[in-house]
Amino acid sequence: MNTQTELKNLSETREQRAKAILEIGNPIVVDENTYLVPSQFDSNKKYQVTHFDSYSCNCKDFELRCRAKGLFCKHIKAILLFEKIKAKYEFKPQVEQEIEFIINPIKKNLCPNCSSENIIKSGKRKTQFGIKQRYECKKCKKRFVLSPIPKIKGNEKLVCLAMDCYYRGLSYRDISAQFQSFYGLKISHVTIRDWVLKFGKIMEKYSKTIQPNIKGVWNCDETLILTKRGKDRKQPNKNYDYVWNVIDNKTKFLLASINSGRSRKSKDAQKVFTEAYKQNGKIPFQIIVDGYKGYQDGCRKTFRNWGNERKVKFTSIVGKRKIINNNAIESHHTQQKEFHKVRRGVTDVQSYQDGFRYFITL
Repeated sequence: MNTQTELKNLSETREQRAKAILEIGNPIVVDENTYLVPSQFDSNKKYQVTHFDSYSCNCKDFELRCRAKGLFCKHIKAILLFEKIKAKYEFKPQVEQEIEFIINPIKKNLCPNCSSENIIKSGKRKTQFGIKQRYECKKCKKRFVLSPIPKIKGNEKLVCLAMDCYYRGLSYRDISAQFQSFYGLKISHVTIRDWVLKFGKIMEKYSKTIQPNIKGVWNCDETLILTKRGKDRKQPNKNYDYVWNVIDNKTKFLLASINSGRSRKSKDAQKVFTEAYKQNGKIPFQIIVDGYKGYQDGCRKTFRNWGNERKVKFTSIVGKRKIINNNAIESHHTQQKEFHKVRRGVTDVQSYQDGFRYFITL
């Protein structure tokens, strides 16, 4: 049996034991970095699992066998399974409920007030968007118009079109003018802004639940975004915030986009790598960056990428531009700068970055 197969078998065995531990009882959360996991055979005995840059456990199995081989013990695997199950039942159903009207078509005509199927047609309503069929519920006597997105002015196609135009560089007033010119619809720029903010938050939550099928090569780079702090020619960087992005080289899936304000340190690189790791679900094979040395330190601390535990191939393009490049992330930044050029500075940089994330992803 070769070494790789042996390690895989050991990992699967510990995962089965981790499931057995969770059947006994849930781990105790001491704080955001510390857990107490019950022993598989002695419920009165507990092992401490900590998570800072990586996971560690005070059990003998981890200290004597797992740490040197880069494996997790059954107690750490129990924590990973516990967090996965917790996220599934606490976060995902809420997100699915919020976006149900976007990703799922209406299967039945139901009353939006009492969900009764006992509804009848009750005249028509003429609006600037066209003639809409009105219904009446025979149970609660409410009258309504069936729509995939209730209680908004417009329909789902106009909302999607407005959000697409916005993140392609048009301002709210430009989009309002487009609707007036091409569709004859008078929609206020304030209404369009409400659409972008409301449904942008929902789609950003949804994008975090996606498990991308990526190839394992990341491109990472930082860029400057003009803010609303005013212009100062003597100190131009004072008016800018740093934004860090990580993108998959092949699929162009935007894994992470973090605003660090005016800070440009290795801890910021570590933060964006950690966010990308959470989205990706597994350690990348290679990370490609520019010449900033903070990336290497951030990679080391995020993935314990040093010595015999080195797992990620870290590549800087300095002096290797004819062989390898960072064009995937640079192309994304070009598109992003076109968006910000129209606005001449933004207030909440992270909200705009979240919007770009789901726009590029979805």
